Amino acid sequence: MPPPAAPGFPLPPEDRRLSPHTGWSRAHWESVADHLLDALLPFAGPAGASVRPPGPPSWSGPEVDGLEGFARGFLLLALRLAGAGGADPAGRAERWALGLAAGARRGGPGAWPEITDCSQQIVEAASIAVGLHLSRPWLWDRLPGPTRCRLADWLSGTVGRRTRDNNHVLFQVVVAEFLHSVGALDSRAGIDAGLDRVDAWYRGDGWYQDGPVRRGDYRDDADGTVHQGRSTYDAGERFDYYNAWGFHYYTLLWARMAGPRADARAAVYRHRLHAYLAQYVRLFGADGAPVHHGRSLSYRFACLAPVWLGAQEDATPLPPGLTRRLASATLRHFVRNGAPDDRGLLPLGWYGAFRPSAQAYSGPGAPYAAGKGFLGLLLPPEHPVWTAPEEALPVERADYTTALPVPGFLVHGTRADGLVRLLNHGSHYLTAPPSTRRDDPHYAKLAYSTRTGPEVGGAAGEQRLDNHIALVSPAGQVSRRERIHRVVVTDRYAASWHRPRTDDDALPPECRIDSVSVVLGAWEVRVHRVAAPAGHTVREGGHPLADREPLATGITGTRAAVRRGDGLLSVLLGLHGWTGAHVRHGYGANAFGTHSAVPYCSAVTAAPDPTAGPVRESIHVSAVLLTARGPDPAHEALPQGLTVTVEGLGVRLAARGHPTWLIRPGTPDPVRGCPDGVSA
Repeated sequence: MPPPAAPGFPLPPEDRRLSPHTGWSRAHWESVADHLLDALLPFAGPAGASVRPPGPPSWSGPEVDGLEGFARGFLLLALRLAGAGGADPAGRAERWALGLAAGARRGGPGAWPEITDCSQQIVEAASIAVGLHLSRPWLWDRLPGPTRCRLADWLSGTVGRRTRDNNHVLFQVVVAEFLHSVGALDSRAGIDAGLDRVDAWYRGDGWYQDGPVRRGDYRDDADGTVHQGRSTYDAGERFDYYNAWGFHYYTLLWARMAGPRADARAAVYRHRLHAYLAQYVRLFGADGAPVHHGRSLSYRFACLAPVWLGAQEDATPLPPGLTRRLASATLRHFVRNGAPDDRGLLPLGWYGAFRPSAQAYSGPGAPYAAGKGFLGLLLPPEHPVWTAPEEALPVERADYTTALPVPGFLVHGTRADGLVRLLNHGSHYLTAPPSTRRDDPHYAKLAYSTRTGPEVGGAAGEQRLDNHIALVSPAGQVSRRERIHRVVVTDRYAASWHRPRTDDDALPPECRIDSVSVVLGAWEVRVHRVAAPAGHTVREGGHPLADREPLATGITGTRAAVRRGDGLLSVLLGLHGWTGAHVRHGYGANAFGTHSAVPYCSAVTAAPDPTAGPVRESIHVSAVLLTARGPDPAHEALPQGLTVTVEGLGVRLAARGHPTWLIRPGTPDPVRGCPDGVSA
């Protein structure tokens, strides 16, 4: 990734008195919003009802993609208009109003596609409904009566439709509430049923699971047998940014639409958001970058929606100056790193265009869901979030390791370099039966961070190397980390296990990998207990780095390192059970740069023994480092006094100034403190 550069469009002068960390003010937010809106104009259809920026189509096709681009751009327009109290000197609202009229006119040249079951149209109807609600005095109330009727008629196509059984339920809810608010829908049964459905997915600490447990036939991870009518697919094990820009966003905007009748539910939703933000703020680096994890990452700064909502709804533990500091840092981070690009567009990708990191359901207009991140414009200029001095982020104040037990994350931040890492021992993304083969690289890895992204493009993604422990068969089959069974997550360590599987299903059901992560300073120590067939290779990778130019690498014994031009360093050091270290290079495989490289270690299991069982057990210990502290060798040194003692299938781990741990992966209590306490 190149060093941050100035954006390709003019911005207001910085205000370092009010915003000592970012220099950004409300005027910067308005300027970025205007630039994003104006850059879409050349890609609007003749009737103005579709917006199709350049890019590959989604699985829904170009007609629906045009609706997607319009609806998401319209939401940003509505936030900008409402935030300005209806002031619109550039006349943008009139152009979007013409698009609304053309899209709702069935049979017309710009007519939107009809809404069908489980369709993308339901998703986009929600953006239009929310936008109409937020800008009601300046748009909806001023539209001609026939246009309002046609819009209500089109939106009513969502009522009674089947939706995908996940966050999509809320799209239907907010559309129905808007229709009810304008007198176009009488029954509230569907609204209440949808909210009850979503409430059943709440799992605590502000986290929702993205859908229910599915029912179907499955192969049990415990013994490999097939059970009928049950499923290990549990959408509750999938936690990601849909909590931020989906569940919290739509539940509280619904409450705002519904008014006093929503008071009881709204109080619950505020309490949940408050709990969520207390953890969420720790997922951002000092530069404002969010942890690169989960799907729909092209939505970028949509992740800021709950941060602003907390301030609006008095549902946040964050002081006003910290709220703006976090939000401005994140928007500024993307703007300085090429999003929007030199055309003013948000392409599918993270910074620049990178289609492999996007999902097939996303069209070229999908990234404009980022407009949700501009909710702060609804707060007036005199609100404390705009007038209070910026405050430092948690990662700027101190090192931390924070357990997020509901999603199964251990979050690890270091003040010296502003980096945040997410150690994943609980969240995964499976699909409902009969699908059995999925380990999405944005969910299945052992770790993620604010400065790196997984290898997802081309052969690199299929090799499953970075932040992954795999069994590789003599034929080259690489095992997947599918369902992650959480064992324990604390502020110091986390543990989980998974059943490795390959595409040819050749691994015996006795295969199993138990993993423990222990944080020691800037390092993560991983301890794996591996049950694998004889003759297979055990392989583990560290954090991948990517840049515009090839990366520097080094290998010494069982230590492999990759360094980026700006000093970012990734190291994987085999401490026990590894026989070799390597670096694998990639091209066009990573959202953070064209060239990428991954450090990894390997070892071969014992030779076949006809008297032994189908698997052999072994212990593998590695030390993982991701740091941006620069080239000083002291920053790459292992924790002082680090010792690893392996006895059978147990490990004693000690380091000066840290507790001494007895680690026994694969047991109900895999990590215990030693009686002798902290190492001297």
